[in-house]
Amino acid sequence: MANLINLEQVSKSFGIKPLLDSVSLGVQEGERIGVVGLNGGGKTTMLEVLAGLEPPDSGRVSRVGGLRMAVVTQRGVLPAGSTVADVVLAPLGVAEHEWAGDARIRSILAGIGVDSVGLEAKVDGLSGGERRRVALAAALVQDLDLLVLDEPTNHLDVEGVQWLAEHLVGRRSALVVVTHDRWFLDTVATRTWEVVGGNVETYEGGYGDWIFARAERARQADAAEDRRRNLARKELAWLRRGPPARTSKPRYRIEAAEALIADVPPPRDNVALASFAQRRLGKVVIELENATISTPDGRELVHDLTWRLAPGERIGLVGVNGSGKTTLLRTLAGEIAPSTGKRIEGKTVKIGWLRQELDDLPTDMRVLEAVKDVAERIVLGDREVSAGQLAERLGFTPARQRTPVGDLSGGERRRLQLTRVLMSEPNVLLLDEPTNDLDIDTLQQLEDILDGWAGTMVVISHDRFLIERLCDSTWALFGDGKLTNLPGGIAEYLRRREQVVAIAAPGPAPVTTPTATRDGAADRAARKELSKLERQVSKLDERETTLHAALVEAATDPQRLQSLDAELRQVLADKEAAEERWMELAAELE
Repeated sequence: MANLINLEQVSKSFGIKPLLDSVSLGVQEGERIGVVGLNGGGKTTMLEVLAGLEPPDSGRVSRVGGLRMAVVTQRGVLPAGSTVADVVLAPLGVAEHEWAGDARIRSILAGIGVDSVGLEAKVDGLSGGERRRVALAAALVQDLDLLVLDEPTNHLDVEGVQWLAEHLVGRRSALVVVTHDRWFLDTVATRTWEVVGGNVETYEGGYGDWIFARAERARQADAAEDRRRNLARKELAWLRRGPPARTSKPRYRIEAAEALIADVPPPRDNVALASFAQRRLGKVVIELENATISTPDGRELVHDLTWRLAPGERIGLVGVNGSGKTTLLRTLAGEIAPSTGKRIEGKTVKIGWLRQELDDLPTDMRVLEAVKDVAERIVLGDREVSAGQLAERLGFTPARQRTPVGDLSGGERRRLQLTRVLMSEPNVLLLDEPTNDLDIDTLQQLEDILDGWAGTMVVISHDRFLIERLCDSTWALFGDGKLTNLPGGIAEYLRRREQVVAIAAPGPAPVTTPTATRDGAADRAARKELSKLERQVSKLDERETTLHAALVEAATDPQRLQSLDAELRQVLADKEAAEERWMELAAELE
């Protein structure tokens, strides 16, 4: 495969902080690369250098001649005064009647949600999320060699994220995408780049492969660190031996000890979030009785809803954009009253509400002042810590604590907002898209905290990993005026949405012919084979898990590693063949 773009010894800095330090890498034809890393670590900078939006400070960026490339950044810049149709049509260079009948383009507009905005709408009046979706659609309709996307899932619902993932997998063009959506990364990426410490570490596969490889690398680093510490102790003990008057040692021994100490890596900028003490919840938490919830313009979202949140209940709330999820959350929070019916709140309830917007942060304060504004001191576990100590544990260094909140990045503001919510010691958490602008490391720590949190929680999120890990039940707004429980979780939601879309846009009735009918015996045989394949895939899954664990244990045994790797490849091939056959049979039965 030919290389489309090459970076050779590229460096890029902003101020005194080097974001890229002599980075060399390339993008090949057909590759789908997911880019991950901490907020502020250089992901977007690397993307912009790759795409030619930012020049490197040093090094060389080369691109193949005639490269067809589209870049969608987080800026959402669109031509002023244009309509949605102008923006989408401009890259194609064709009249509206020429593409309006193109099923591929219509599916892109529907999948991204641009058709709900309206092709004649002026882009100047669109929200930030709508502008991002229009820019994304304008890129997707083109026939490209390379697509470069920066956080494309941020303003998509669960259904839109799944559609985009399937669309990108089905394209022939190469892809470089910055994303914090772990399900999306795992589905789309064939290779993962981690931008960390000015370097770019490369991994084969998506999120699951990256996490496994990173854990293995960390395990090996821990073993090397143990050896280093033992050697350091021996070296330093040797230096201390001998009579007190002896003031000199062989220089090479001293240099070896100093090298060991100098080799200690700086602490990584991890976000240390704490689980705060919970206040007691009574039997009544929040209840909606015969409530009708409407938008400010009178559009009815939910009719005659009776919903009682129980102590310790964990609820994931999903639905298409505009279905009323945030409005329902605002009703639970008591910010808006239901049109009819009533809202009841328990006497011991203390609500912590994480808004999707960042408008509740005191931008006229500094970081430390914003933390102290909620609490001067707080008890964590068995000890009391100050606001400054807590801010440092949350990834804000003493120097960063003096930074005005208005100068923080989006991810840092989101982290500060979440910290302030948790510091208020709520026993009911209402989280509206908590994963927006948070990097994967922060998401993992957030999930770890909330996983053991004892209060009641309602979460709106398009992050399937977050919903499936944290929530015990999933509820959906389908736009039918009801709140629907989904025992099957996100998978059931997507199945139901497919049914709703199919009913809303029925196609021509299928023509039944004698050759198209299947007899009962064929159906029974197909179902029997389906069951057999399901059992086979389940066994292969178990064997795959066992082999991964064995590979970790055999990290220092090259022969055993080779044997286990060969067996794992065969297991994966058998599993893929079984899954393909299962899909063929399922399609025949349908």
